[in-house]
Amino acid sequence: MKKLTLALCYLFVMTIINAQELKSPNGNFELNFSLNKEGSPIYSLKYKGKSVINPSKLGLELTSNESAEFGAEIKKNKDPKTSLYDGFNISDVKNSSFDETWQPVWGEAKDIRNHYNEMAVTLNQKSTDRNMVIRFRLFDDGLGFRYEFPQQDNLVYFVIKEELTQFAMTGDHTAYWIPGDYDTQEYDYHVSKLSEIRSINQQGRSSNLSQTGFSETGVQTSLQMKTADGIYINLHEAALINYGCMHLDLDDKTLIFQSWITPDANGTKGHLQTPSTTPWRTVIVSDDACEILASNITLNLNDPCKIDDTSWIKPMKYVGVWWEMITGKSDWSYTNDLKSVQLGVTDYSKVKPHGRHGATTENVKKYIDFAALNGFDGVLVEGWNTGWEDWFGHSKDFVFDYQTPYPDFDIEEIHRYAKSKGVKMIMHHETSASVRNYERYMDKAYQLMNKYDYPAVKSGYVGNIIPRGENHYSQWINNHYQFAIEKAAEYKIMVNAHEAVRPTGICRTYPNLIGNESARGTEYQAFGGSKPNHVCVLPFTRLIGGPMDYTPGIFEMDIEKINPNNHSHCNSTIANQLALYVTMSSPLQMAADLPENYNRFPDAFQFIKDVALDWDNSIYLEAEPAEYVTVARKAKGTDKWFVGNTAGYNAFTSKIGFDFLDSDKEYIATIYADAKNAAYKTNPQAYTIRKVIVTNKSKLTQLSVPGGGYAISLVPVTDKSQTKGLKKL
Repeated sequence: MKKLTLALCYLFVMTIINAQELKSPNGNFELNFSLNKEGSPIYSLKYKGKSVINPSKLGLELTSNESAEFGAEIKKNKDPKTSLYDGFNISDVKNSSFDETWQPVWGEAKDIRNHYNEMAVTLNQKSTDRNMVIRFRLFDDGLGFRYEFPQQDNLVYFVIKEELTQFAMTGDHTAYWIPGDYDTQEYDYHVSKLSEIRSINQQGRSSNLSQTGFSETGVQTSLQMKTADGIYINLHEAALINYGCMHLDLDDKTLIFQSWITPDANGTKGHLQTPSTTPWRTVIVSDDACEILASNITLNLNDPCKIDDTSWIKPMKYVGVWWEMITGKSDWSYTNDLKSVQLGVTDYSKVKPHGRHGATTENVKKYIDFAALNGFDGVLVEGWNTGWEDWFGHSKDFVFDYQTPYPDFDIEEIHRYAKSKGVKMIMHHETSASVRNYERYMDKAYQLMNKYDYPAVKSGYVGNIIPRGENHYSQWINNHYQFAIEKAAEYKIMVNAHEAVRPTGICRTYPNLIGNESARGTEYQAFGGSKPNHVCVLPFTRLIGGPMDYTPGIFEMDIEKINPNNHSHCNSTIANQLALYVTMSSPLQMAADLPENYNRFPDAFQFIKDVALDWDNSIYLEAEPAEYVTVARKAKGTDKWFVGNTAGYNAFTSKIGFDFLDSDKEYIATIYADAKNAAYKTNPQAYTIRKVIVTNKSKLTQLSVPGGGYAISLVPVTDKSQTKGLKKL
């Protein structure tokens, strides 16, 4: 009996040692951590007493020495055991709290609070004497956790075969998702139950210039979900550095997601050296969809800014020779006479221009004039450099030199002319996915930008990656994207990367990363159209990691009027396009349409000219994934506010108050809204503009039609004469 009592006491003590609990600062979240009988790490998460992540396993599987490519001569010195997922004991637990307020260089708010409780659990694997730390940070809006590998004798260089992180769902939630893919994120979103993902994926996916699926139940992060009882759950990652991008693979029988890391060309998921860490895995949870959009977990889990002098990093609003190329009105290339181009060999003086080249000196000057007239900061020019005749589809290594302009693009004259107009030029570097070639020319390319005073570059990675066999989101290629950002910072250049890995908050550490595409952008409106609810999903998914260069502002939705051979139609109204400048905040915003289309609607274009790029405060007023988003933002350093609303497939009646305004001020509200007869398919250019006086007591009820929306500028009254003839709301 005495032995039995001692044994029970021992089991009780072991249970207490293995079971660890962490609560968020406000007490709404409770994390539980333990080891199971196999010594495998297990965690679960509750929100307001309800389980949102059921008990889920953690850990990693390493490669054997044979597949790790260490070489037979050192094989005998390596531990063959591949498990970093079982056989652990808890050797230490450290709890701490942290609370700071920091200021981003640019963003949705002037001040960001970073407040969390932390638990760092050190695990020791007795059979190998290897140590691994799992660090949990519990915020008032969710959880972040990562694996850490301290410097140690028995784990030095190692290769990850699989990351085994699980997210066990509590039910068959509604999910807002795109298919898992190692090479593209440019998909329309599906809205379905988790159990329906397989059947939808089996029906096929839209084609892209480079794509590599991996599972019929694979999805990409950021993944937004909603439970049957109205809890919103978002799964993503933060601080993706020196690691492959995380997807999620669903076991649709158990409803458990497992992390699925993009592999390198040899199939491995990560080559690491201690000391090192993985990216953070994030779980953002709320019973209010607005709080998902307002979460700063992704930014807070990244390191502070590493650029000492950030004075050269400035938000930009720009126009450019892009939409006419995307729609097919003009072309990137210079001639039809060349079937093959070789750097340093091809002589363009001996060929005949085809007459459709968009990046001519004459045409670019028109855009510079338009930018200067309307107060835009910059002009983007694509197709300025030689090589576009055979840039894609040939697995070509030496594709561009980022130095040599076409004969009809005078880079010296463009520099002189833009400077005389007070306009900055934005450089374009399409790599054709040959990252080795880009790195070969990168220093010279950035030096050329410095010479001609280009403050920002739009880079592109269209096509299959070279080195061949690599994927767009593998560890090796992610390291290239990071290298490009850090190298650009050395030359004081801002980066807007297209087709690169989706952002994970790295813009906090390197704020010269002012934009990414990394999703299905406006260009698809000229490739057949996107779903009308697309822009009501992106804030819950793609934008969780950072701003997007979505290139909004399309006023002519019938693309056939621009190019008779293109029968596409944009699935939104003009009011919706205006609202995007607020609902999809970015320090880099393009007025993407042709100047002549803005000249047709000067009163609507005024909002694009007025809207800010950088903010003191952002307040999400209404939100439901795929249905509607309404947000108010205060322009940095001013008393001006801007409000935007977008609607999805269904009409939405927005009902908002203005209690965010100063109580001692009146404001003139200019409201750009859908006309009653507006329709995104048949009457997208029908809008109304009205001006009213509002205070912080005012209320607004405003209809947005399907695919529609509204935008509001709010300017404080400084002179009573400004309000003459205006009604109070």
